[in-house]
Order: sequence, then structure tokens, then C-alpha cells
Amino acid sequence: DPKGLQLSVGTKVIVETVRGLEIGTVVIANRMEDEEKCFLPLSPVIRAATEDDIKKEKENEEREKEALKICEEKVRKRNPEMTLIDAEYTFDNSKVIFSFVADGRVDFRELLKDLASVFKMRIELRQIGVRDETKSIGALGMCGRKVCCAQFLSEFSPVSVRMAKDQALSTNPQKISGACGKLICCLNYEEAAYEDAYK
Repeated sequence: DPKGLQLSVGTKVIVETVRGLEIGTVVIANRMEDEEKCFLPLSPVIRAATEDDIKKEKENEEREKEALKICEEKVRKRNPEMTLIDAEYTFDNSKVIFSFVADGRVDFRELLKDLASVFKMRIELRQIGVRDETKSIGALGMCGRKVCCAQFLSEFSPVSVRMAKDQALSTNPQKISGACGKLICCLNYEEAAYEDAYK
């Protein structure tokens, strides 16, 4: 929600989110949108980012690299079955969030204590799935383009082998699996058209 501000593409802005204040970049200029198509409630734009805000964002990016190294060392000692993916400071520096992937549940209580003693702030360890990992890291799809999840998908929809059958595609897992190892999300895109055609 631009809150009355006229914002052009590429402008850095400070936005109120569920995690607190965050800095973001405008990717679509102001426009009216049908409420039914939006994820409500909309995050309000507080203001355009200042030079100090942009400097702080760059400083946080550098701190995140260092935090990732420290956490990787601690993970090797405590929970070698975890694979660390990302470290992120909230814009106000009230919390650092570490994302990781692992098979099954992980007991990270000791790791959390280690990290809290180093960073002296709130720590969040967030387990993500392989699809989220690919979204975070990015990859190329079999089409040769950047994977949809890293480019524009905001949420993952269920995908099934039946969709491949409906579209007369090979059901060989190697041919219909994406970089994440799961079925390719784009099987969803034309499924409705095939269902209508079969009716």
C-alpha cells in the first residue's frame, strides 16, 4: 500500500511487514488492483528510503556474510546434518534469521544457545524445504530461463504426476523434475486448459 506516495520503479522504500520495518525496491509503479487478487492486508510503505537507509542495507549485507560464516562453523560442530542456506538481518537489526534445510526434524537448542552468545540479539532458525532453497539460491530451469520460483512465484501450488499425464508429457521423473528435485511448477500453468478441453 503506497499510502498516497507516488513511487517509480527502482525506488528504494521502507515498508512495514510482519517482521517489522524492511527495505524494499519498487518493481511495479502505482496502480489500482482488485482486492480479491491481493494478499491482504497489504504492507504499508512508510517512506522513501534515505541515503542512510541504503547505507544501512549495504552494511547489513556485509554483516550477513560474516554471520553466515560464524553460523556455518557452529553448525559443523553441533548439527552436521543441517545445511545452512542464508543469513538475514532485519532492517532494524533486532533479529538475525538463519535459513537451513535438513531431512526431518532437527534439535537445534544447543546451536541456538551458541549463536545467542555470539550475536547478543534475537536469533531465528528457520527450516525451509528444497523448493524454498531453490527459490532462495536461484537456478536455471529446463527451459533455459531463471526458475519461476526465484523470478515471480510468491507461493507454491501442489503439482502431481497426473498433470503430466493430462498434458501428454513423459512421466519419467528425470524429465519432469526441476532444479529442486520436485515436479516442475509449470505443470500447473496449462492444467486448467487441459481439464476444460477434456470436458
